[in-house]
Amino acid sequence: MHRVSVAEVLLTDVRTHGDDRFEAAAQWPRSHPTFPHGGDGRHHPLMIAETLRELGIYIPTRYYAVPAGAHFLIRDISYRLDPETEPRAPYGASDITCRAAVTDIRTGPCGRFVTGMRLDVVLSAGGKLFAWAGGTARFLDGTTYAETRAAAHGHTARRRLRAAVRPSPAQLAVPAARDVLVVRDGGVVYLDPADPRHPFFFDHWSDHMPGLVLLEGARQAAALATGGALTRPVACRMKAIRFTESYPPAVVECTSHGRTCVFRLRQAGICTAVGVLQYL
Repeated sequence: MHRVSVAEVLLTDVRTHGDDRFEAAAQWPRSHPTFPHGGDGRHHPLMIAETLRELGIYIPTRYYAVPAGAHFLIRDISYRLDPETEPRAPYGASDITCRAAVTDIRTGPCGRFVTGMRLDVVLSAGGKLFAWAGGTARFLDGTTYAETRAAAHGHTARRRLRAAVRPSPAQLAVPAARDVLVVRDGGVVYLDPADPRHPFFFDHWSDHMPGLVLLEGARQAAALATGGALTRPVACRMKAIRFTESYPPAVVECTSHGRTCVFRLRQAGICTAVGVLQYL
């Protein structure tokens, strides 16, 4: 799962049904330290995105011969949640069933190895469908990844945020100060994680900002921009245009339109990711 800590792994079983279709079991803990359930027992919506991410790593490596050491790059990710049927966890954990379908399989020269695919997943709990998720990823070997990163590196200098103010956890609807991923500096919001060794977001070293950090950073920026009015997105879409580097801190721009928030991340004047968050 590209995790160091086994406690962060949600998947418990995956089986193939042939024809690029799979069934998987996952368990969402009630006590997840970063994404705890709400007061009414609901899980954090980004548990959907993490389940999709894990399936997007396990299925290609287990069933499509993608090397475990390959670099997995998210191109786009989305989910949609039905609040009427989503599971509650007043006690213990929630057992989740996932039905996944692989499409748009990309291969390298002569079709010898898989270099990318799309994965669409339907999630259910207690026999009720409650979420839909999908995403596209590329898989790069070490040499190709190194060449791609060399071409991407053009602005790695550390930018000093002169008057940065870090929001409180309550403003962003996160459990603790270490979970805060953004700061405000002169009216501008930047992606600048409080804890660069966060046990979930940075479970292992990465030479760029992971996709879930971008998504959660955008969610936090939306919460900050709306004064806490928008905190729990029931749907989202994000497209990663290029790598978002750790430095300089990326600008996170959010514009709300009713119960929808459009976001964009920019770094050194270049757009690295765009997306939209939707709320009830």
